[in-house]
Amino acid sequence: MSSAAVVVGLVSFVLGALLALLMIPVLVWLERRIAGLIQDRLGPNRTNVGGFRLGGVVQSFADVVKLLFKEEYYPSHISRARLLFMAAPMITFASAFLAFMVIPFADTLHIDGEALRMQPLPVDYGVLWYMAIGSVGVIGILFGGWLSHNKYSLLGASRAGSMLIGYELPLGLSILSLIITYDTIDFNAMVEWQSGTVFGFVPAWGIFVQPLAGIILIIALFAETKRAPFSVAEGESEIVAGYMTEYSAMKFALFFMAEYIAMNSASAVIITMLFGGYQLPWITTAMLTTHFEYAAVAMIVLLPAGLYYFLRWMHRNNRVRPSVATDSGRLFETKVLSIALIIMTAVIIVILIAMLYGRGTLSTTIAVTLLQVAVFVAKLMLFNLFFIVVRWTLPRFRYDQVQHLGWYYLLPLSLLNIFITAIVVVGVAS
Repeated sequence: MSSAAVVVGLVSFVLGALLALLMIPVLVWLERRIAGLIQDRLGPNRTNVGGFRLGGVVQSFADVVKLLFKEEYYPSHISRARLLFMAAPMITFASAFLAFMVIPFADTLHIDGEALRMQPLPVDYGVLWYMAIGSVGVIGILFGGWLSHNKYSLLGASRAGSMLIGYELPLGLSILSLIITYDTIDFNAMVEWQSGTVFGFVPAWGIFVQPLAGIILIIALFAETKRAPFSVAEGESEIVAGYMTEYSAMKFALFFMAEYIAMNSASAVIITMLFGGYQLPWITTAMLTTHFEYAAVAMIVLLPAGLYYFLRWMHRNNRVRPSVATDSGRLFETKVLSIALIIMTAVIIVILIAMLYGRGTLSTTIAVTLLQVAVFVAKLMLFNLFFIVVRWTLPRFRYDQVQHLGWYYLLPLSLLNIFITAIVVVGVAS
């Protein structure tokens, strides 16, 4: 194994771990702030370290500290299989984490004739891995609900298991339609297929090529992550907290974090299979590598403009209401963050200008890879925002409505879509 393969492998693994784990406090912060925005109230904006609130993100890290030092409580009626009871949240967490690790963040790097994948787990059967490993998480939920010896927990676990059966079928069939279309089970090959166009001007994204399969896939993944409006497995208004009722401290936190990693994984799968993954519309990796100077010039122009509007937004919003006493700490925080962002932007622009005057094959390849990673992260954040907005917009479905939707609508539609897809693919091939 070459040194380049080792470096790319380590970078891919670290990037995957960061996107899976460090995204949790960011998503928790987004959840709270967007909920506050939708409900016309302020989200978390007080917790700070040395005066730095980071818009409320520090509150998420304070929650981590609280859960780490909170007492581990085990009800006295849980006497048998306590070890398995403790392992249940770990199973769910590990399943969600490993399912995310087969998502490609950028196109394959070609260095010294060696093809190096930008995937934490560089496998060419990513779809099968995601479906197999992602489905294991429900085992932890079933163990947690069953071993809690609590009727509410058992109801929540039963609901989660029945939802898995009801929505894995439409999910698998919708993915099968996309596999027939792309003729591959490799996530990276699916993204490459979507880099073309349909009818000469429409991006060949899965959502345009397979709209019905795309809609079914998105709905099924919402149910798989047990997010509202499909949050019947932990419905607080019905069954307290479902399968998590008897858990506290870090055991509860593992279930909690697994939900956000699963949401992040679902967003990554949606953008990879339906929205072009790391690719920009109408622009292939080869085009970007050959004409990278145009992308560099565009970034040199757009980065200062974006920074200007972001700083204006930060100066306008990082303040207290006029009726509240003046908070000089926020002025200091805004000043320091503004200087840091200006320096970071200036460094990026200098690097881009240097690349324009001294382009090399390796430097251009690395720059294209970094740009594709940035595109992937931007799309990932947009779909995580979509998940959050849906949660705070739609009411929770009743349990019978959840099952009715899966069995009576999504399953027949996914079967119909496979039938139509097979006819079209065979017809085009012949």
